[in-house]
Amino acid sequence: MNGIASISAKRYTKDMNYKIVIHREPQGGFWAEVPVLPGCVSHGDTLPELKCNIREAIAGYLEVMMEDGREPEHDVEIAEVAV
Repeated sequence: MNGIASISAKRYTKDMNYKIVIHREPQGGFWAEVPVLPGCVSHGDTLPELKCNIREAIAGYLEVMMEDGREPEHDVEIAEVAV
């Protein structure tokens, strides 16, 4: 992603925190998904690398949404459910 896209995406990410779900890979490393941004996933060999990569994935996802004239949903709730 170029610097312009990164700056533009900050309109959506400024003061926004996105919850991520982190999964361990059986062969090592991690992958994460962003429940409020369907299909927004990334991976990394370490947790710091994963967090850096998922931030970039979120910024890219939001940039595409902006180009399409869409905005992310802000009223999505993530809850725990006992089974």
